[in-house]
Parts: sequence; structure tokens; C-alpha cells
Amino acid sequence: MKFLHTMVRVKNVEQSLDFYITKLGLVETKRVDVPAGKFTLIFLATEPGAAEIELTHNWDSEEEYSVGRNFGHLAFEVDDIYQTCQKLMDAGVIINRPPRCGHMAFVKSPDNVSIELLQKGERLTPQEPWLSMENTGSW
Repeated sequence: MKFLHTMVRVKNVEQSLDFYITKLGLVETKRVDVPAGKFTLIFLATEPGAAEIELTHNWDSEEEYSVGRNFGHLAFEVDDIYQTCQKLMDAGVIINRPPRCGHMAFVKSPDNVSIELLQKGERLTPQEPWLSMENTGSW
């Protein structure tokens, strides 16, 4: 068995791609427009061949997608959690759960999907400003 992808519904393709590609650093691996079904599928990954996130955009949907804790979150391993969080903050992303421990942080996508960031290898030595940062919202 091989894990293939997780599907996330998105309301605004441009905002979502800005978050996942520009800010988080994923790459688009495939895009499929389905005019008969009025939807677009956009596949993203950390690199070609890796497990993917399938962003599903329903063209005419006015439905507000509910946020359920039962979904959980997407998780990505990062080389330097402090550098990654700083880059995201500089790009306007709120760090909902700062990496106080040098190992784990949470942010949210424009569609309110929780994203867990995990330090690759050993946790980093706790340091400011992360050590003193409070949680913001939920994750």
C-alpha cells in the first residue's frame, strides 16, 4: 500500500496556491479541469513523486465548507522550523502554535486547514522570540 494524497476543498484558488506554493514551498505536479463537472483538481507535493495534496475547487459552489476537528491536519517536515515560521510570518501567515519547543508549530491555510510543521531530526534549542509567543486561535 502507498499513500497517494489528501483532498482539501478550496474556495479561492489564487489564495490557496499563494499559501501552499509561494509561502509553504510546495510544487504543482498536475492540474485537471473538468468542465462537465465544473471543478478543477490541483495536485501539490514537496517534490514530484512524493505524496500529494489534492486541492479541489468547485467552480459554482456557494457552499461554505465547514471546519471540523475530525479532519485533523496536514503535516510537513522542515529543515529549520524557526526559519520556516519566520518566512511564513514575514509573508503574513499567522503562527497559531509557535515552535516554542523547537520541534512543532501550526499554521492555517486560507481555507482554515491546520498545517503542522515538524522539525527534521532533533528538536532545535528553544529560543526567542518563539519561546515567549502565545498561541493564537485554534489549530
